[in-house]
Amino acid sequence: MTAEVNDLKALLATADVARRAGRLAEAERLYGEAVALSPEEPEPRHHLAGVLRMQGRLAEAEAEYRRVLALAPGAAASARVLAVTLLAQGRYEEGFQLLEARHVLDGMRKPALPFAEWRGEEVAGKRLLIWPEQGFGDQIQYARFAGVLKARGADVTLLCYPELVRLFEGALGVRALAASGAVEFPDPDFWVMQGSLAARLGCRTPEELPNAPYLRAVSPWPSLGEGFKMGIKPYGNPGHSNDRNRSLGAAEAERLKGLPARVIDLDPAATGAKDFADTAAILDQLDLVICVDTSVAHLAGAMGKPCWVLLPAVDTDWRWLLERSDSPWYPSIRLFRQQAGEDWRAVLDRVEAAFAAYVRSRQQGTSEPGQGLAS
Repeated sequence: MTAEVNDLKALLATADVARRAGRLAEAERLYGEAVALSPEEPEPRHHLAGVLRMQGRLAEAEAEYRRVLALAPGAAASARVLAVTLLAQGRYEEGFQLLEARHVLDGMRKPALPFAEWRGEEVAGKRLLIWPEQGFGDQIQYARFAGVLKARGADVTLLCYPELVRLFEGALGVRALAASGAVEFPDPDFWVMQGSLAARLGCRTPEELPNAPYLRAVSPWPSLGEGFKMGIKPYGNPGHSNDRNRSLGAAEAERLKGLPARVIDLDPAATGAKDFADTAAILDQLDLVICVDTSVAHLAGAMGKPCWVLLPAVDTDWRWLLERSDSPWYPSIRLFRQQAGEDWRAVLDRVEAAFAAYVRSRQQGTSEPGQGLAS
């Protein structure tokens, strides 16, 4: 028994190294060997499901996650990632319900607040506090629901990162407070986690999302001049867990900069933007944005700005669904997907061809923003 346990630990450790290095086929084989060695152990199946999900093999991943939960019904980490797997398939009703398992995990627990948690009750005339989660892009994505709740008559207080306060308060017309240090907010009738809003507002399918533009420029910015202006963001936060796959390399970034347009680097270090209100004011002057999967994509989409998002083949974020070139979260966004085994050069070939068609259609006045695309 001891030898078998040691073999299992060694297999898992070796597979973990392969997964972290991006050698997913090797990791899949090793995790599969670990499952065969100990089929009743949930951990190997959880990791096997993970590498299947990262490769976009969601049906296989789902089956493995469900086997894990049959073996260990309280496995919150597996329930959370099964939720993400379902959400990526547009199965929002079960996916968002399962996503509540995140609150059992360290770093994702709910705050201890002396108020009632909102679970879908009538909000007209009630004070509602929305508690923030995750990164800038997530908070921008879910901010749409603050406007929905305000329209239902709620007095909304939205906690968020300091960099989002000016934008949210000005564009959404709600009370926005920086969630940093000791936060003072009006005693609410209810509070709710931001990532729980879609489910509690009854969004069971992507088609039920409130997707009209809900953010806008709220402050001035110096003129960027005349002519066709395109903003680019070829890199995301290097600390992101999937940044090795989602960000472009230097050569690919240069190809974007070489497109025949006045190109604006949207990195705050280049623009001088101090917060997202500044970035929104810059985006407001642009004709098109091309970026990787980062917060700029969410901001452009939330503003209704034509935006092309370049998606990696490995570990594609759930919110972009499968195989689609459009997004039910953001109708102005078009998706350019890296296919399995492709490098970014092939994606940029399609982007360049689409860009030429897009510019021609604008010059001829024959299309609306977003048409004439190939993804």
